[in-house]
Amino acid sequence: MAGPIKRSVMIAGHSTSVSLEPVFWEALKRAAEADSLPISALVARIDADRIADPDPVNLASAIRVWLMERALHLDLE
Repeated sequence: MAGPIKRSVMIAGHSTSVSLEPVFWEALKRAAEADSLPISALVARIDADRIADPDPVNLASAIRVWLMERALHLDLE
């Protein structure tokens, strides 16, 4: 399994770095395409949910959890 890849993503007008394994980058790309969004817009949405939590996790973890929850939800349909 390949290690994390760091990429820059624009959120609220500023660039932030996110490190994810290639499988998560691919899943994020597919989720963004399915929702007709750029990856940066989807990440911004995930980030907004993350920072609303009283005890927010880091952004990479939030993305991984969001993707897993999405996959589980899709499997239940």
